[in-house]
Amino acid sequence: MTTVLVVEDGITDGQIISRYLQAMAIEVILVESSEAASNHLIHQAPDLIILDVILPGQSGFELCYQLKNQARTRNIPVVICSSKHTAADQLLGNMLGADGYLAKPIEILELQNLLGNLLTPTKSH
Repeated sequence: MTTVLVVEDGITDGQIISRYLQAMAIEVILVESSEAASNHLIHQAPDLIILDVILPGQSGFELCYQLKNQARTRNIPVVICSSKHTAADQLLGNMLGADGYLAKPIEILELQNLLGNLLTPTKSH
């Protein structure tokens, strides 16, 4: 089963993203901070990470940069998720290594299309 780590401190946004992913038969791990995400990644590598930009402590941009510069996590697709709809934020995300960008509020079709482009077909177990 495909697993997505969602790093989102907003309760409502976290629930919406989780529901959309679960409806797509994706296992969701929801954490509320970059620190919790880093701790989780020590034990398990997800198939994809969705990162909110504004998080307590380290920002999603900072975590994205960190993930893309570590051998253990650099190949995990990272999607930046932000309420800012600016080209500058998308460009910054790309410069830091993000593989995709989602604007809030999340549209399920946009999420499905993005995941379809970033995730390889799941392997049968």
